[in-house]
Amino acid sequence: MPAQNYLKTARPCLIVGSVAIDRVATPHGQSDNILGGAASYAAIAASYFTQARLVGVVGGDFPTAFHRRFKKHGIDTEGLQIEKDGKTFYWSGQYHENFAGRSTLEIQLNVFEKFSPTLPTTYRQSPYVMLGAIQPALQHHVLDQLAAKKAFVLADTFDLWIKTTRDDFDRLLPRVDLLVINEDESRLLTGEASLISAGHKLRKMGPRMVVLKKGEHGSLLFHPDGFFAIPAYPVTKFIDPTGAGDSYAGALIGYLASVNRTDFAALKKAVAYATAAASLTVESFSVDRLSKGGRKTVDARYRELEKITRF
Repeated sequence: MPAQNYLKTARPCLIVGSVAIDRVATPHGQSDNILGGAASYAAIAASYFTQARLVGVVGGDFPTAFHRRFKKHGIDTEGLQIEKDGKTFYWSGQYHENFAGRSTLEIQLNVFEKFSPTLPTTYRQSPYVMLGAIQPALQHHVLDQLAAKKAFVLADTFDLWIKTTRDDFDRLLPRVDLLVINEDESRLLTGEASLISAGHKLRKMGPRMVVLKKGEHGSLLFHPDGFFAIPAYPVTKFIDPTGAGDSYAGALIGYLASVNRTDFAALKKAVAYATAAASLTVESFSVDRLSKGGRKTVDARYRELEKITRF
């Protein structure tokens, strides 16, 4: 159990989002009926640093092996709703040659269509919260249930929500401490071509801190106390990028919860650990490499990132 390595300062983190069964095809092959969903990747990544509390919904068809995977990582699944008569959210996608884009082949929302996150009483005091890329109205619903009014909140989103529920999303931004999005979403939100300008503009829209993910080109951190940039980890075995951004966000919130700090120095280290976790995710289909890599591998990659960014 990873709990034996947790720091004394560690606080639990709450992760809300999708849990899915995926079918993914890439230039390297295809994998059917694998564990997917933003919350799955994020919770496993966070579990290397602190206890993750998972809120999502699955159907009666959700494999026992996937439940065991969560248990292996010490993830608290009291908040995982199980609709025994329903089917789990299903997504099928295909990546193009050289990973130049992705096509969604099939989506079956199933039990996720009517998902309304309900926090168990024990979760409502969670001091660190990650809102996965679910509808902004549901993200608001989660925040309304929190008893810990000073909880540190990280939010992710999806370009669809920016395009279709912009008012709800704009209202969310002042309620968020850290917004973690990709470069395309940042341009969609701000209209800025420059990512530096976009990051500063996003902070003026509400969140105190912003992280812009640039995929294979690393990420940018905009914090009240400074700016930080880090490259991606130099991966040589690139199999499937699905879930890399979710692993990034999960490791980031998990590290912050483990040290119980959100100052600039802590955020820089969190971004580095997030980069290390995401690099593991892309080396296999599903969560396999992320899950099997272990904290020692994440730490080793963090140290390598230290070496290549210091001069």
